[in-house]
Amino acid sequence: MEHTIDLTDPRSALDLSNIRYQLIRLEDTIIFHLIERVQFPLNPTVYMTGAITIPDFCGSFLDYLLMEQEKIHALVRRYQAPDEYAFFPKLIPSPILAPLRYPQLLHPNTVNYNNKLKAAYINHILPAACKPQLADRGEQYENYGSTAVNDVACLQALSRRIHFGKFVAEAKFLAEKEKFTDLIQRRDIKGIMREITNEAVEKQVLCRLELKARTYGTDPGDNSKDPKVKVNVDAVVAMYRDYVIPMTKEVEVEYLLQRLANPTPETVSKNPLLFLWLLSFWLLSAAGIFFSFFS
Repeated sequence: MEHTIDLTDPRSALDLSNIRYQLIRLEDTIIFHLIERVQFPLNPTVYMTGAITIPDFCGSFLDYLLMEQEKIHALVRRYQAPDEYAFFPKLIPSPILAPLRYPQLLHPNTVNYNNKLKAAYINHILPAACKPQLADRGEQYENYGSTAVNDVACLQALSRRIHFGKFVAEAKFLAEKEKFTDLIQRRDIKGIMREITNEAVEKQVLCRLELKARTYGTDPGDNSKDPKVKVNVDAVVAMYRDYVIPMTKEVEVEYLLQRLANPTPETVSKNPLLFLWLLSFWLLSAAGIFFSFFS
């Protein structure tokens, strides 16, 4: 299909038009998952550590379900894909399927925003999106299972969207290597943020989100003057404006700050300033080792 990203082809995976198309598709996924989630009340017990007794587990009910699903999905290679990031990366098992042959699309990095995302989702996004709940009546009366299942779907879609910022950052870096190399070397975070920000595009995204949320959340057969909407449209827009877009840009910045770490010989040869910086670093390191040996 046109514009669909092929993660086995670097030219396709790092094409900005393909990336934008993928991000637009993820808007649909996130909105539909959120519509499913908000049919249930907030149910804060789901997010409280130890509120639901789970044998041999110390954590929240959401964490338990999320962790167990990640373990299952890891067995079939989900987290070998370069656009997927686990919330519990240290606990996932090795796949039972042979590894897929992905090319090196992204520079090696340690950026994972899932903990920050989960905190924002529980403390801000859900309370704004869910209907007011008079009281959490407890495990025997509330739909904790359905609540957590839909939470997992929402979180995984949001995580994928936010971490796609790495692909955006890599594509922009490759398009303007000299400019970004200079900013990265000077650790100019404000300058990097300025270069990756396009306020006009962000406004377009928010307008599109509002239209989609209202359209997807309205029964097409409801011809009344004030049709009932299944999701809080303002909350969907606020989710992107206050959390999704800012976190995506933070991921881009953090990725770019690590972009020149352990550079390839080709990168060094094309950047004389980087070569001189590395040479001075190596000389100082060697001198330190020399004097420590004879001291």
